[in-house]
Amino acid sequence: MLNILEMTLPELTQWVTGDLGLPKFRAQQIWQWVWQRMARSFDEMTNISKPVREELSKKAQIVWPEVDKIQTSSDSTTKFLLRLGDGERVETVLIPSTSREGNVRWTQCLSTQVGCPMHCTFCSTGTMGFTRNMTMGEILGQILVARDYLGDTRPQWPVLRNLVFMGMGEPLLNFENLKRALKSLNEDGGLNFSPRRITVSTCGIEKGLRELGESGLAFLAVSLHAPTQELRQKIMPGAAKWPLEELLKTLNSYPLKTRERITFEYLLLGGVNDGPEQARQLINVVRSVRKSKINLIVYNPSEGALYKAPTQQRILAFEKILWDAGITAVIRKSKGQDIDAACGQLKVRAEKEEGQTPGEPA
Repeated sequence: MLNILEMTLPELTQWVTGDLGLPKFRAQQIWQWVWQRMARSFDEMTNISKPVREELSKKAQIVWPEVDKIQTSSDSTTKFLLRLGDGERVETVLIPSTSREGNVRWTQCLSTQVGCPMHCTFCSTGTMGFTRNMTMGEILGQILVARDYLGDTRPQWPVLRNLVFMGMGEPLLNFENLKRALKSLNEDGGLNFSPRRITVSTCGIEKGLRELGESGLAFLAVSLHAPTQELRQKIMPGAAKWPLEELLKTLNSYPLKTRERITFEYLLLGGVNDGPEQARQLINVVRSVRKSKINLIVYNPSEGALYKAPTQQRILAFEKILWDAGITAVIRKSKGQDIDAACGQLKVRAEKEEGQTPGEPA
């Protein structure tokens, strides 16, 4: 049966007016009920007549991902393991921050694939292999689960403020579903996220990169993690198929809005990419791309991890070298260190507890 979450607003409008023969405004009503009021059944849509609700129930359904597990950190970071309709599981994370006024606001990290084909050696998801792309409804369904958990029912004053596509999977390898999700996020009367509140993070996949920029639907972050092609090949073998030099050329022609900058994500791995030499090499990389900045991320090792976290001394020394060279670099505070908050960790732990090999079909 058709899942309403899988329809964009134009698709929903076509179905309502064409297949059902209903007025166009009914599509907008359904859209608002599904995405703003978070209705899980057509019976909740009280401004739609009972006969129409009954007809809708015969031909469609509203299916959210199921919450399989929840972990909450001492800093309130909350991780969900979600079960999709076919039994596959993905993760999404809620990350808190506090405004100057003392109000708590949330950022959600979203997944786009079940597993990941990039095989990054520092990422738990990379050990799973790739199962399939997530659909638009599954991607956006993560947001419904999070908003319901937060009690975020006032679209005019949302507490879920920002979305980052940095969860399981490489977003640009699922570009069609990503693009449909981004367009739906921007629709009035629905989730209504402006592009400046959305960031898409990629390992550097050339396919879809320019189209993402031309769409203006989100900001761009690039998971760099190594300042040379040689080191990228060692720690990011999938991403390194696209040479670093070619990636930087592409980024230099990436369409940017006024005051928009490309963000480089750089995960500091103890003794691997966190030394003075790598910092100086990174300066050259960043200088080669116009309008860019760096987020330094401290590695959060999981059980049996190949790498270790860098020392505080090396973190600060690395940052200082960048700032001394005039490079904007921000150390991102690690959240959820007392839970399985890093990408893929909760799913791997759950599968081990259930006696599954990580990445094995559910």
